[in-house]
Amino acid sequence: MCHTPDSQSMREPKVEMTSPDPQADWEDDFSETFEEIPLHVAIWTYLGHALLILFGQIREFLRTVRVEKLKGTVEPAIKGFVPLYQDWSGFAKRNFYRRIQDCWNQPISSVAGPEIDLMERKSDDYNWNLKFTGKTKRVLNFGSYNYLGFAENSGPCVESVAKCSAKYGVGVCASLQEMGYLDLHKELDSVIAEYLGVEAAITLPMGFATNSMNMPSLVEKGCLILSDELNHCSLILGARLSGACIQTFKHNNMKDLEEKLRESIVTGQPKTHKPWRKVLIVVEGVYSMEGSVICLPEVLRLKKKYKAYVYLDEAHSIGAMGPRGKGVVDYFGLDPRDVDVMMGTFTKSFGSCGGYIGGTKELINHLRLHSHASIYSCTMSPPVIQQIISSCRIIMGHDGTDMGKRRISQLKWNLRYFRRRLHEMGLIVYGNKDSPVVPVILCMLSKIGAFGRECLKRGLGTVVVSYPATPILLSRARFCISAMHSKEMLDKAIDIIDEVADLVNIKYSKRKISKYMYTEDDIKLIGFHIDPIRWTGN
Repeated sequence: MCHTPDSQSMREPKVEMTSPDPQADWEDDFSETFEEIPLHVAIWTYLGHALLILFGQIREFLRTVRVEKLKGTVEPAIKGFVPLYQDWSGFAKRNFYRRIQDCWNQPISSVAGPEIDLMERKSDDYNWNLKFTGKTKRVLNFGSYNYLGFAENSGPCVESVAKCSAKYGVGVCASLQEMGYLDLHKELDSVIAEYLGVEAAITLPMGFATNSMNMPSLVEKGCLILSDELNHCSLILGARLSGACIQTFKHNNMKDLEEKLRESIVTGQPKTHKPWRKVLIVVEGVYSMEGSVICLPEVLRLKKKYKAYVYLDEAHSIGAMGPRGKGVVDYFGLDPRDVDVMMGTFTKSFGSCGGYIGGTKELINHLRLHSHASIYSCTMSPPVIQQIISSCRIIMGHDGTDMGKRRISQLKWNLRYFRRRLHEMGLIVYGNKDSPVVPVILCMLSKIGAFGRECLKRGLGTVVVSYPATPILLSRARFCISAMHSKEMLDKAIDIIDEVADLVNIKYSKRKISKYMYTEDDIKLIGFHIDPIRWTGN
């Protein structure tokens, strides 16, 4: 199903004249930016969670004896029925999540561009229920994955989508193997294959299902999956559904990966000790919670050395990484044919929805015939397809303009400028300097709600994340940068973050800026700063 790894030596990473070797970036990414949390902050964080658990247990008891009459009832145990929630999950939702749930699930009423209109909500019962006030608030959007700014309601993409809707309608109402495969789907598959530099590609209507429903078609019982411990939920679900044996290795730790590879090949399958039918290494290009970038050259070296296969999820890196916007493969200057399964989504850089898998013709034909996502799901909507085709052609420069190249360059400038300013103000910032995901560590649970609310109050919309999505000690705010953010927007956001960071006291960092993290060339990377909102495509 996957092509056999060839003996061709892996290409050396290309080096841009204006930036250090990406391999050096990766090494610095983990030696410098994964800064340890100060001891006193860690103590207060764990103590805060302990107190919340204690008071939560007291309130659970008061609800049981009906002293507290709010709606936080425990799910009744009904004989013959499986509980909908685990005990701990329900407890955490009632006593942790409920306190700050106004920071999440914020409805918007505008295009998800660099600025958005949030629908205001309020609660009269301590966040048990949230009600709309009928008002909206205009805020800076630093929470959407609109990396290249194609989530817009004007411009060439929108015009082509309107024409497509008039011709094809908005739905297909059939699966790929029935009557749902249009000439538009065929064109999209060809464009994506060309964009990735692979033989063929298959596109699917949902990014999550692209992982969870295709992986069982690639590996099965008797196969081994080596999965990064911080892989996305869709990859974890797909691995579990496959029936293959699963082992995790430490996040982006190539030494641990090689040890696991070597041991698995020597010992073989448990009990029988037969050789593994297939060994699949599953990694992401950019990790959405950490902002870290996979060290792909080393992964491919190990793949060739141990005759394994590589499954690369580029959901957050495709379009946003590399000089041509072709993901981490482009970022490191590698041959895409060395990656056996190239997966990605259209929900970030392309301003659309769905996902793709690229590889050999043999691999793609196999998925068309055997993948549940291909057989049982309705195919992608024509306007969605046209948005992807149009944005992809702009990125590749096939529209006759340099708009795609300028957006990629602008995103890179915005990222390094924004990250450097955050580092300078003393915040602990995770991730690679070219990653579009910028996590800032908050630690304490009380500061999650305070940071999100205070930023929103000042006109900055962002995402705050806590346990169980992150470790207890590493709760964070996650900023997503777009090429559509002007320098004025970045400066305004930085001023708000600086003010709120002082207010909630999260300037934990004591480290100096590394010479690898940022150089003077980083700030002069483009040589000019354009206002993306005024782009005309000329």
